[in-house]
Amino acid sequence: MVKIYIVGAGPGDPDLITVKGLKLLQQADVVLYTDSLVSEELTSKANSEAEVIKSSGMALDEMVDLMVNKVKQGNMLVRLHTGDPAMFGATMEQMALLKKEGIECEIIPGVSSVFASAAVVGAELTIPELTQTLILTRAEGRTPVPELEQLKDLASHHSTIALFLSATLTKKVTKEFIAAGWSEHTPVAVVQRATWPDQKIVRTTIENLDKDMRENGIRAHAMILAGWALDPNIHEKEYRSKLYDKEFTHGYRKGVK
Repeated sequence: MVKIYIVGAGPGDPDLITVKGLKLLQQADVVLYTDSLVSEELTSKANSEAEVIKSSGMALDEMVDLMVNKVKQGNMLVRLHTGDPAMFGATMEQMALLKKEGIECEIIPGVSSVFASAAVVGAELTIPELTQTLILTRAEGRTPVPELEQLKDLASHHSTIALFLSATLTKKVTKEFIAAGWSEHTPVAVVQRATWPDQKIVRTTIENLDKDMRENGIRAHAMILAGWALDPNIHEKEYRSKLYDKEFTHGYRKGVK
């Protein structure tokens, strides 16, 4: 069966693509990539004879028609997506149309911007005894959010929250967090273009989120991480997992009492 590879390009740094993703990129006859979000330094690693095509300005049907035509001409095609294709990647709608054409897709995972953002701010998003849950979502804007997944309701769990595609909705975000009972002083880390050369980090609070993002000119390509796991002084506090506790028994070590 004819196959297209949907490859996660990672968050920006071209070295953060997976080994498998890079191998496929170097083998491809055609590379279709999201040029506003994927580094050209990465696409330059493609086979020198490959046809590299930018997808900006293309509607869904145009992209799919192009992929179908290229593959049916006998080309091995890589569709290069930013971050990880599983998160807000708009991949399923492409795959549904490709399936109708008898074209199979294989997804190659990538480093998501949420984990790249956590890395660049030096955060662990799950802290023992503080928060053990991470919610990945977005605020409701032009695209509706299911009724049971409103931000206020998700925030009621008081876990760490990562907000994609929400940089223009910070007043709404603040309002919904406060409505869910979050303290105005809850730490927030905003990372714009994580791992890119022009990466920008803003540390703020729920109360000052909109003001600080406005003052820093951040209105696109930003990940918002909120919760007490983002406390910049978290390292000074005594939160410890059981994994390395000398008294904790597990499959590789007997506890010492």
